[in-house]
Amino acid sequence: SMNQVIIDVERCKECGYCVNFCPSQALAIGSVINKRGYYPPVFDGAKCIACGVCARVCPDAAIEVMKEN
Repeated sequence: SMNQVIIDVERCKECGYCVNFCPSQALAIGSVINKRGYYPPVFDGAKCIACGVCARVCPDAAIEVMKEN
């Protein structure tokens, strides 16, 4: 298993903080719209370093980081 970012897509309001602050560019704005009309990010597990920055900068607490053990 690899590091994983769990995104609560319906809580996302596409502020872009997670994408902009990710040091390893593991997140990008996605192409699937949520019920509120926003595009939640998509996650690239191969790039993720499980630093937790995305979860900390998300103003809507929509992101959780699971570190590989």
